[in-house]
Amino acid sequence: MGISLVYEPDALAVQTFAAGLRGELIRPGDQSYDAVRQIWNGLHDKRPSLIARCSGVADVIDAVNFARTHNLLVAVRGGGHNVAGSASCDGGIMIDLSLMRGVRVDPEARTVQAQGGATWGDVDRETQVFGLATPGGNVSTTGIGGLTLGGGLGHLRRKYGLSIDNLLSVDIVTADGQFHTASATKNAELFWGIRGGGGNFGVVTSFEFRLHPVGPIVTRCAPWYPAEMAKEVLTAWRDFMATAPEELSSHIIFWTVPVHPNFPAAAHGRHVIIISALYSGSAEEGARVIQPLRELGTPLLDLSGAKPYTMVQSGFDPFFPKGELLYYFKSRYLNNLNDETIDAILPRNGTKI
Repeated sequence: MGISLVYEPDALAVQTFAAGLRGELIRPGDQSYDAVRQIWNGLHDKRPSLIARCSGVADVIDAVNFARTHNLLVAVRGGGHNVAGSASCDGGIMIDLSLMRGVRVDPEARTVQAQGGATWGDVDRETQVFGLATPGGNVSTTGIGGLTLGGGLGHLRRKYGLSIDNLLSVDIVTADGQFHTASATKNAELFWGIRGGGGNFGVVTSFEFRLHPVGPIVTRCAPWYPAEMAKEVLTAWRDFMATAPEELSSHIIFWTVPVHPNFPAAAHGRHVIIISALYSGSAEEGARVIQPLRELGTPLLDLSGAKPYTMVQSGFDPFFPKGELLYYFKSRYLNNLNDETIDAILPRNGTKI
């Protein structure tokens, strides 16, 4: 078994590096260290030796070169909404892009360019001024970087695809400290690699996305049925979505209603199955399309209706607080949701069949 050595740079080298940054270099013991090192998933409590809070491309280049020269383990943090924990590291250096959140919309070309530390909330806020959007995540505090480089599933997926389907170009600093622009016509192999290939291709400092006419008002479908109805709801939802228009993207949530003032006291602690869907076309047409999903029985709660797109995008935010919960995600691809699969799913969610 091989041994990987990580060398600590001497104090003078670190001091010189820090002096050259336009941003800030944070080290253990600094007042802001614990707050900055913490990523969203509280399961990961890593302690990098250095955190380079970059203010622009030049800082990113310096950080990459410093890490390579001193053989440091590198983690890249964008928005910091990181499940797997790869946005931080023990020892080594965290290249933190969270100060780089600039967003620029070109409404005529229907494109948006966003820096690598931007969140989907940042992007949605700017694009919705023009009634435009690009497929992003379901939680507005999610960083655009991690989600896009991993594929990017969101509320617009059936009509407009994944985030990577709408990615037009990136600016990226590779491991040799060189800056590149990659697109379908320039550095095309690199562009192909980052579109769903995950990490280790470089530090993406800017993303350019294609925009689509969405909002500012969209139709939200969100009836909450008792968990006892789960088999009936899942079957009906499956059959409905088989012929639903592409403007409607939907998923099912098994949940326990928390004790929260936003929810009726009578529903607190109840096990529910929620049909969560967004219709990206006109609100009037959306209301007609989703109506059958609201009539599968008597919902405990129904949050459906016409809502601002930005409100739908941030609706789950309060239930995913930063650093407070320990998350472990797994997923499985299914060819279909047949009756046998439904019968296998329900007991695992505490539902009798």
